[in-house]
Amino acid sequence: MLTSIKVGSDEATIDPPLVVDLDGTLLRSDILLETAFSYVAARPDRIFKLVLALTKGKAALKAHIASDTPIDVASLPYDERVLDIIIEAKKSGRSVHLVSASNERYVRAIAEHLALFDGWMGSTDKTNLSSSDKAASLVAAFGKGNFDYIGNDRADLAVWSVARQKIIVNPAAGVRSELISIDRNARILEPIGGKLRRWAKLLRVHQWAKNGLVFVPLVTAHRFAPVAFGQEIVAFLAFSLVASSIYVLNDIVDVEADRKHPSKKRRPLAAGTVSIKQAFAVAPAIALLGLGAAVALSPWLAATLLVYLAMTTAYTFFLKRKMMIDIITLASLFTLRVGAGAVAISVPVSEWLLAFSMFIFTSLALTKRYIELAARIDGDLPDPTNRNYRKSDLGIVAALAAAAGFNAVTILALYISSEAVRGLYRTPSLLWLICPILMYWLGRLLLMAQRRLIDDDPIAFALRDWNSLLALTLVGIILALAT
Repeated sequence: MLTSIKVGSDEATIDPPLVVDLDGTLLRSDILLETAFSYVAARPDRIFKLVLALTKGKAALKAHIASDTPIDVASLPYDERVLDIIIEAKKSGRSVHLVSASNERYVRAIAEHLALFDGWMGSTDKTNLSSSDKAASLVAAFGKGNFDYIGNDRADLAVWSVARQKIIVNPAAGVRSELISIDRNARILEPIGGKLRRWAKLLRVHQWAKNGLVFVPLVTAHRFAPVAFGQEIVAFLAFSLVASSIYVLNDIVDVEADRKHPSKKRRPLAAGTVSIKQAFAVAPAIALLGLGAAVALSPWLAATLLVYLAMTTAYTFFLKRKMMIDIITLASLFTLRVGAGAVAISVPVSEWLLAFSMFIFTSLALTKRYIELAARIDGDLPDPTNRNYRKSDLGIVAALAAAAGFNAVTILALYISSEAVRGLYRTPSLLWLICPILMYWLGRLLLMAQRRLIDDDPIAFALRDWNSLLALTLVGIILALAT
């Protein structure tokens, strides 16, 4: 039976025992950050309990979270290279131990799940088993220089200094240099390539196309001067950076749920191809960069971005679990992009445009939920735990998506019939041609989703779908001819 390491234990193997770190080493993730966000996301008011626990020390904080936040050890992203080293050590008759600064509840659960370790050790509610404390515990258990150690971070330098063989996983440049200064023969498991691509996927750069909505007021108000275009580019970049920061935050909060999803499990944080610790540092940095660009252009644009930031944060931690409120929030966030484009070039926001945006983006948000529920039905998966929808809701979600989409067409038709359009377009009757194109596109999108031919966000799908791109091109031509 697996037990914790006993101090002063006598290791009788030919080679000294192999000691393996957990966070960032055996796991391509950080349990403390994961569970802390899960703990708060379940009930945002818990943030105050978290702060109170932290005043008692980091060990108490970890114990408090572990007592109330289970983890699915089977779905965690394990590093196959480290597993191979462990398996090879076991084959050669060596004892292997899992020793981590994570709380002992998590360490034990992982050790028992993998069934590869002869012993384990983790932080208690009194002791944070990190750095020098970990080194002292291992020396007491095995003796100085009588164990090999696999780690990854600066906190492991104290342990490497008392270990025999030193192995480092995915090292940062500074930590690598310090380890080499301790032992030139240290074994290094280099980071896997494709880092830029993984970060682009995490930041959802492909989703930046959605922020092209900031250019809509420029088109509808016929402000085609180079200065206005430059202002909209700044608004686009500012919105994209802030939106990416929220995507990162959302992925941190949803990391465990994403690992159980058929497609989202490939996201960088869920798969462990990008460090949660790095992502946690990058998110506020790019948000501040985006807000700084907005302030430089217009205080009103900065205020709009702050509203967007507040709404998306509330959505991440609370609103996305509220049936239909999540849909209305998503539609409002898309409409807010249109409003940001208007304030960036100082033009009034058309009520017609806002109404059209709310209806069409409500339809697209509902279509996205339809796709997610359909994937769960097809994969025989349970109802989502991070959304307040059931698989049995599929039919009504589709009906609501169709109703909202065709109401958007109705709003467009009423706008074309109004006096407001006559002062902006030389041939406004041409605008009627947009209505059938829009009806075709919305209807086709829902039918494609019904046939399981869309497995992604419907907007992301439309950006690579030739029929959708052709429809958008035709709308652009009609607008140009009517102007």
